[in-house]
Amino acid sequence: MELLAFVLYFAVVIGIGVYFFIRTRGGGEKDYFLGGRNMNSWVTALSAQASDMSAWLLMGLPGSILAIGMGKVWIAIGLLIGTVLNWCFVAPKMRQFSKAAGDSITIPEYLTNRFLSKSPVLRVICGIVFLVCFTVYTAASLKSCGIVFDEVFDIGYEYAVVIAAGIIFLYTFMGGYAAVCWTDFVQGMLMLAALLIVPILAFHAVNSGEVKETAELSANYWNLLPSGKFDWASISEILGGLAWGLGYFGMPHILVRFMSAKNLTSIKKSRKIAIVWVILALLASAGVGLVGRYYLPGLASQPKEVYETVFIKMSMQLFPAFLGGLVVSGILAAAMSTADSQLLVSSSAFTSDIYKTVIRKNARDNEIMRMGRLIVLLISLIAMTIALNPGSGSIMDLVENAWAGFGSSFGPVILLSLFWKRFNYKGAVAGIVAGAVTDVVWFIFLKGPTSLYELIPGFIVGFAAAVICTLATEKPSEEVEALYDRACESTD
Repeated sequence: MELLAFVLYFAVVIGIGVYFFIRTRGGGEKDYFLGGRNMNSWVTALSAQASDMSAWLLMGLPGSILAIGMGKVWIAIGLLIGTVLNWCFVAPKMRQFSKAAGDSITIPEYLTNRFLSKSPVLRVICGIVFLVCFTVYTAASLKSCGIVFDEVFDIGYEYAVVIAAGIIFLYTFMGGYAAVCWTDFVQGMLMLAALLIVPILAFHAVNSGEVKETAELSANYWNLLPSGKFDWASISEILGGLAWGLGYFGMPHILVRFMSAKNLTSIKKSRKIAIVWVILALLASAGVGLVGRYYLPGLASQPKEVYETVFIKMSMQLFPAFLGGLVVSGILAAAMSTADSQLLVSSSAFTSDIYKTVIRKNARDNEIMRMGRLIVLLISLIAMTIALNPGSGSIMDLVENAWAGFGSSFGPVILLSLFWKRFNYKGAVAGIVAGAVTDVVWFIFLKGPTSLYELIPGFIVGFAAAVICTLATEKPSEEVEALYDRACESTD
């Protein structure tokens, strides 16, 4: 019966891909990569949040809270703060500026057009960062799918990863951005429903005495200080958790949702939906971990790859087989909604910002579409190879690396481009390069000794480099300043 539930779920997402393949056939790259800037409020909101909150929300966070305690909630707090700030301040500006800057369809194209530059340097640098970070990010999503399939059906992790990669590739390949957004909408609803139902039923089971085993809690289990005291170990983890909020300002697969909204009115409606969704989802995710400690107390002493399956185990025990399969599909929804967005945005970055800009400047729309789909396939294969490698790290490790890479490289530059009229092209290039290099160097050489998440120094150095380089070079032309003023005044 679990298999039937999974088959129905996959039939829905593939059906959406087929529908939009037929509907958008013959459309241009803006239709394929941005949905024609015609996404309604609900789809914009839920696709943004579903593509953001990957399987980490249903596996990594609940598992960490179950095993370690409340000291692990700081990432959730950082993500909530980042989500609210992103929707309130960045989303409307991103819609205005991307439209004013040559109707841009990708973040690199937007940054180039924002400064009316003809140079391909910025777009190529952005495209390279996109390809690297998104491939790692997609690998994390495929790992999640593999773990779910293996846990439920015992078919083997390797086969599960291949199946998941094939399905995600299929509907992304066919339907493009519209298919990705609508599948994310469905997946976002499924994720939230699953997260809300499971801890409530588990709490009822624990409270009614159905669970006989007693949970033994550590002395610091309810302490918000990760180490149990106010020392550097606690401070560094708290700062690292809150820093995840900074990453939002540089997440291309989230920013592109803002760009695709119908208008500013739609953005305002989406903001309310998205903030309510993320508050409920994060609270419910933490609830799964807390209740799971009492419902399945034996998991806390197991290895990380075991206690991260708490949501799966609770779902399969609390529900009949078919309903349990539907609920566990929520994890697949979380992983797949992130992977499909990453595939599409990285594909658009390569085709629009490298292929069309450097390799084939006169490429026609149909050629760009074919190349975009080819890149979707290529990235899927590379990500699948990473996910199948036992030494590639955990789901959380891969997500953490990609998140820091994007936040350090693009976060400062996106903010400055939207809120600082004096900001110039050279400053943008300096900010992206400095942020990316700092992120990598800190991760390799300094993260171990300092215990500090590389996103923090990466963001700070990237921001400083962008500001200093801008002030040390010529101010933007009158045309660029006029574009800035026009974007700020736009009501579209």
